[in-house]
Amino acid sequence: MNIVIKLTALTLFTTLAALNACAQEAPETRRPNILIAITDDHSWQHTSVQGSPFVDTPNVDRIASEGFRFINAYAASPGCSPSRAGLLTGQHHWMIGAAGTHGSSFPAHYETFVDVLERSGYKVGFTGKGWGPGDWYMGGRTKNPAGVEYNEAELKIKPTEGISSTDYAENFNIFMDERKEGEPFYFWYGSREPHLKYEEGPRSKEELAAAEVPGFMPDTEASRSMLLDYADEIHHFDTHLGRILARLEAEGELDNTLIIMTADNGMPMPRAKANGYDYGIHVPLIIRWANSLKKGEVIKGPVGFVDLSATILDAAGLTIPDQFVGESLMKLLNGELGELDYERAVFAGRERHSSSRYQNRGYPQRMMRRGDYLLVWNAKPDRHPAGDPLKIVDGKLVDAYQDIDDSVSKRELLAKRDDAYIARYFHLAVDKRPEWEFYNVIDDPYSLLNLADVAASAAVFAKHKKIMLDTLAKTGDLRVTGKGDVWEDYPRIAGKHRYYPKPDN
Repeated sequence: MNIVIKLTALTLFTTLAALNACAQEAPETRRPNILIAITDDHSWQHTSVQGSPFVDTPNVDRIASEGFRFINAYAASPGCSPSRAGLLTGQHHWMIGAAGTHGSSFPAHYETFVDVLERSGYKVGFTGKGWGPGDWYMGGRTKNPAGVEYNEAELKIKPTEGISSTDYAENFNIFMDERKEGEPFYFWYGSREPHLKYEEGPRSKEELAAAEVPGFMPDTEASRSMLLDYADEIHHFDTHLGRILARLEAEGELDNTLIIMTADNGMPMPRAKANGYDYGIHVPLIIRWANSLKKGEVIKGPVGFVDLSATILDAAGLTIPDQFVGESLMKLLNGELGELDYERAVFAGRERHSSSRYQNRGYPQRMMRRGDYLLVWNAKPDRHPAGDPLKIVDGKLVDAYQDIDDSVSKRELLAKRDDAYIARYFHLAVDKRPEWEFYNVIDDPYSLLNLADVAASAAVFAKHKKIMLDTLAKTGDLRVTGKGDVWEDYPRIAGKHRYYPKPDN
């Protein structure tokens, strides 16, 4: 009888110990949530944590203080649609057909990390701008590649006329209210800011003095005013990010959420967005991962968008599809790796950005950042990088350069192109460029001194050129196999169609 009692007590003790162990392990084995906060047209320097004197981003600064700030992060493309597609698919834009250009379709056979997360039981959603512009339905999809759309809530009062009416944070609340208890989720907060158009209101002398004008823009009132409008829209993004973080805290989910803040491409100024230079593809990147023992880390090693796709699935404990070409950052985030290799190469590229040339032709570029250097290959140097100079409107020829978004800055360049001071900046933005450009972006952050033909840089230029071309060939880039004209055949489904005279005319 005593033996039976002892065995029963032992069994009960063992069972209770096992239950206690499971209870202790449960928080650690809970699948992490994923939050992506992505701005639209935002260069890397423009957060207050990065040191910008005229941009105020307290919530971005907060997650940087609690996580990792990557100071050399590169978007997949200097244009929104192919850049977002590269992030979603984990592949370089030249690997994903029509999804790799602007305003076309997103074929369903290109699997996204969202597809993988949803299939594994994640609730998936987005607000604001997901993937686009383009037509995902024409690609055979049943919803936007970024997830299920949540855009019903709108602001009662917009801060400025140029800001979207979408109430991003309230749409996140709706998403969270629908979520089942304990259900892991992924959410894409796609701010439509700081994309043009802007308020363009008057500014005081004190306000104008605070703006910091990059070296490829004229230092004029128009440039400074545009930069301040841009900064206001970044602050609007940051305000909604703060509300989203507050909801995560209230739900007890903040520390169980991988938070990635970034931008799809650089700022919408001439010679930035739609260009292969740093202000077109170098974007902010901050990752908060509460499991890390490190806080406020600054990471110098280059990171590409394809690395983020792999990181998301790795964090969720899921198998990374073979077609994903990036490298997960989880070893770094978990403290198993102290730093990324500064000499690792990351890539970007573009084809068509808008209806900017005769017969909707693009401006193919491939870019590689490695170490201190940025390499740019302009595969069709006979074309105008900012778009054809003239378009046909009502039978008349008028100014075009449509790869530069309309703004007070663009209008100033066009109106004052013959001015002795403005002319230099006009030509920097629109003139044809050599096939190869090579810049030391540490010494030359505005990419103004091309080293491709400088004898002292010949060896390092040749080394980088070989690395790029080998990678492009390995990843099936049709531009290096002589079949690149397929890019001209992908239909432009979304956006305006403009008309241009034949180039030889």
